[in-house]
Amino acid sequence: MTMKIRFDSLLKFGRCAFQKFPYQSSNSSSTNFLATNSSSDDIRILIGILTLPDQYQRRHFLRLIYGTQSPMGAQVDVKFVFCNLTKEDQKVLVALEIMRYDDIIILNCKENMNKGKTYTYFSSLPEILNDTDRPYPPYHYVMKADDDTYFRLENLVESLKPLPREDLYHGYVIPCPSMDPFVHYMSGMGYMVSWDIVEWIRDSEVPKNHTEGPEDKVFGDWIREGHKAKNRYNAKWSMYNFPEPPTRCTHELWPDTIAVHLLKNQEKWIQTLKYFNVTSNLKPSKLYHIP
Repeated sequence: MTMKIRFDSLLKFGRCAFQKFPYQSSNSSSTNFLATNSSSDDIRILIGILTLPDQYQRRHFLRLIYGTQSPMGAQVDVKFVFCNLTKEDQKVLVALEIMRYDDIIILNCKENMNKGKTYTYFSSLPEILNDTDRPYPPYHYVMKADDDTYFRLENLVESLKPLPREDLYHGYVIPCPSMDPFVHYMSGMGYMVSWDIVEWIRDSEVPKNHTEGPEDKVFGDWIREGHKAKNRYNAKWSMYNFPEPPTRCTHELWPDTIAVHLLKNQEKWIQTLKYFNVTSNLKPSKLYHIP
């Protein structure tokens, strides 16, 4: 009972963090995992998973993970993001993936982790998504996510519904013991900003002149130096690192989870997916028998 009260109080702290400042408010691609449960008035979210061209198996696995989630009240597009192709086999295999799934963004950059890939991703989106057939903004929120993070889309959407759609910065606050989103920055496991900040990243000299370094910390530096994101949401402890090995950033798996990070092997993925009972909607059929 004491543990439950502690969890609830931590969640309330994180969910109310953006209220430190006054409340502000103001067709995506074919790979939309929530098309059947969304309308034109719903929240539009782009999740860009930064990965590498050769990670074919990981992309196919993540398509299963996100393609079987259908939260209500949102349009969520999950895209895999990497830099220019460099091998002949990539030009064939990635092209086939695009033809089949249409869920890949290839940036005009040389593959890297902390030398500007994140900047290229965010700053390129306004031009990539500049389509008169789309609503404006094309997405209310844009996320950069790791490919070893599991997002529960229903809980992510619910966390966003009461939040502003302008000048917002959402994620897991670093350092791990901190609960104050106005001090440092959000973890690279998966952070999100509103569309106006995406456009600011494209236009401002602040991020353009500071692209190298740990990407999540550098992103936080942009926000601080540009005096952006007066609305911030700390999703701790609904976002956390996998419980093992225990650190100050880990948390036990629990129902109010938005994201679990550091799923570095299949065993950790399976343990996480089993805990959240992701196959509960499997329909009975004479075609298969799964005990």
